[in-house]
Amino acid sequence: MTIVWILAGIAVLVLLYIISVYNRLVRSKNLVKEAWSSIDVMLKKRYDLIPGLVETVKGYASHEKETLNRVILARNSAFEAGTVKDKEIAETSLTRALGGLFALAEQYPDLKANGGFLQLQNQLADLENDVEKSRRYYNGTVRDYNILMESFPANLVAGAFSYTGEPYFEPASNDERNVPQIKF
Repeated sequence: MTIVWILAGIAVLVLLYIISVYNRLVRSKNLVKEAWSSIDVMLKKRYDLIPGLVETVKGYASHEKETLNRVILARNSAFEAGTVKDKEIAETSLTRALGGLFALAEQYPDLKANGGFLQLQNQLADLENDVEKSRRYYNGTVRDYNILMESFPANLVAGAFSYTGEPYFEPASNDERNVPQIKF
């Protein structure tokens, strides 16, 4: 009879451990979702600023349609990207296109002095800092989640409930790691 109680006690402890690990996985997964949502919010703000910036530049540099079209296409592509990997690629393209836009602005002194352009430029710079912070937070939550999910014996619980790792938000290639030169 004592053996039965010991086995029942062990079974209860194992069950409590599984419940504890499962709850930690759920919490970590939700933190990853929350972190990704923060990035999405910042990027949405960024996408909303870009048309105003392009319209301001259009008034001064109407013959520079190729650069302006590149920015709009890159913005639309980034806005529509769904997965983390697609978002990484699209964001790199958008950052390069914006670099071209700001390089273009350097050629027009009146534009550089325009209050609306300067305000949009400053808002975009602030948002870039916020996006960078959000990316770091997201990658930290992904790291914690992936460590939990891959650690033994938690990986057994994760596998039983079909939890999979999450990707980091990072440049897809070494070329994308190079920061484009944007002059304000």
